[in-house]
Amino acid sequence: MKTITLFFALILFAACAQPVQVTQQTQPADPLQGIKQTVRNKFPEVKQLSTNDLDAWLKDTNRQPPLLLDARSTNEYAVSHLHRAKFAGDASQLATILKDQPKDQPIVAYCAVGYRSSALSEKLKQLGYTNVANLEGSIFQWANEGRPVYKGEQVVKQVHPFDAKWGEMLKPEVRAPLP
Repeated sequence: MKTITLFFALILFAACAQPVQVTQQTQPADPLQGIKQTVRNKFPEVKQLSTNDLDAWLKDTNRQPPLLLDARSTNEYAVSHLHRAKFAGDASQLATILKDQPKDQPIVAYCAVGYRSSALSEKLKQLGYTNVANLEGSIFQWANEGRPVYKGEQVVKQVHPFDAKWGEMLKPEVRAPLP
């Protein structure tokens, strides 16, 4: 019996003496990468504008700022949106916004992750607008990168998550609670 106990003690000691390799679970560098690829595949004719490029454009006082169109629902828009973005989640609202816009007006559409806004961008191109882009990764990527979102003219911290599943793509500190 002492031999068996000693044997197991040696095995346990040997196991404990071995270096333990710990693998740390980390979030992917870009949790939206798969969605962005799906959007590119579904809407190959829509120009995708990076959040870095839009940020630089908005800060460049020598360039005409784009018309920002938010293609999300009213509930999503009400929580937060990009600065001075126009709600364009329904056809009548969109028609009102575009009524006096020239066909070469720079337009950047966005939604939660880029699917609805790419569909809107495609529709705008079909209507003859020539300078249209989708914000790749949309407001989720924008907010995840720490860029400001607004409620009216006030900077806020949170973005509507659309639903629980899609909300997992938002960093917890920017994910608004669902009602």
